[in-house]
Amino acid sequence: MMLESAPSIWLYVIAFPAVTLAYMIFAMAGFGAVFITAPALAQFMPVSAVVPVLSLVDCGAATINAGTLSRRIAFDELKWLIPLMVAGSFIGTQALLVIPPRPMMFGLGFFVIGYALNALFGRARTGEIGRAWIVPFGLLGGVFSGMFGSGGFIYAMYLTRRLKDKDAIRATQSMLIILSTLTRAAIFLVAGVYSDMRLLMLAAACVPAMLLGTWLGHRVTLKMSREQFLRTIYLLLLVSGGSLVVRAAAL
Repeated sequence: MMLESAPSIWLYVIAFPAVTLAYMIFAMAGFGAVFITAPALAQFMPVSAVVPVLSLVDCGAATINAGTLSRRIAFDELKWLIPLMVAGSFIGTQALLVIPPRPMMFGLGFFVIGYALNALFGRARTGEIGRAWIVPFGLLGGVFSGMFGSGGFIYAMYLTRRLKDKDAIRATQSMLIILSTLTRAAIFLVAGVYSDMRLLMLAAACVPAMLLGTWLGHRVTLKMSREQFLRTIYLLLLVSGGSLVVRAAAL
């Protein structure tokens, strides 16, 4: 068994605010929840149980996001990103077996930090990048999803330079997260991970906080300008890059 007991009251008392904040950020940006939820939930369950639980909760949050903003989804981008994401995920899972992950995490972490700092403090770039950039960003996002279970921030870097509407960025990002988390959840289901009912109870315990956070995130985003929204994205990219560097240093 992966878990020793059903959800305790401390999961609600201590983890509830963290999970609410995480999915508020997720609703605003379409990624970033894992950097808050994973450390919080790891205090109450084995690390091996965190990813299966978050796969279910993330899928629920992304579905709400995409459903709320369904008319904003940029299907022209998705039809190219999805096959590239699948191909990149396959490459990533294979690379994980033969390539040391540490230098790749360091390299990408510092690249993302540099990109975010330049976007926050450098000369503003308002122009749209060409469609050809979808190939490296799409593949790289899939590779890091396959290797580390976290590639959403890569897609955010691409979408913020392709789409002018902040809701289109959120909606398209959410559709990618749905596909990614559904794939992981299907793998866990086939492997029998979800046969442990206590794990499903933990996922269910996170749902109220996820719903509250998603609602708050949507409310906040409605009041944000595109510039404020992009600044939020770049700050999250900075955190994402820093997290990769810290994880690499800990290996």
